[in-house]
Amino acid sequence: MSPNLAAITRRLDAFGRSLAPIVAQITPEEARFKPPSGAWSILEIVCHLADEEVEDFRPRLAALLEKPQGEWLPIDPEAAAITRRYNEQELGAAVLRFATQRAASVAWLRLLSDPDWSASKQHSSAGTLRAGDLLASWVAHDALHQRQIAKRLFELAQRDAPGASTAYAGEWRA
Repeated sequence: MSPNLAAITRRLDAFGRSLAPIVAQITPEEARFKPPSGAWSILEIVCHLADEEVEDFRPRLAALLEKPQGEWLPIDPEAAAITRRYNEQELGAAVLRFATQRAASVAWLRLLSDPDWSASKQHSSAGTLRAGDLLASWVAHDALHQRQIAKRLFELAQRDAPGASTAYAGEWRA
């Protein structure tokens, strides 16, 4: 297994740079908007992304490459959203924290020299997890949260035009 590190790093970097302009037009109230489903707000998503950068992907990939059998600190993203009061934080600060940490991650990835992408460990819920799997999951995680943010923006359009149809925009699938 040999992931295309350059392509993945490029996408990780691009998302780190593009998040701020995507959410720049959002008011604090809109950032905290939660749909009736109870899904995370845009602010909660951004806070989660920042925490994942610091506590999950970069440190876990580094640990897996350096000491595959080492223990990882446990994380609980759902609980963190509540205990860390994500929806009470300030969007600009959360975006800046994410962008800063992502830039550090990208710089670290660019310094890797011939990593062993097959290095693996047993994960309690994911089973055998290889370094390459973690790298691929990192960039896929961004895509999942980009989709979530897009869905919140779609839901805000519906909320802000009560009684109007958004059918002309196309159907939301995802």
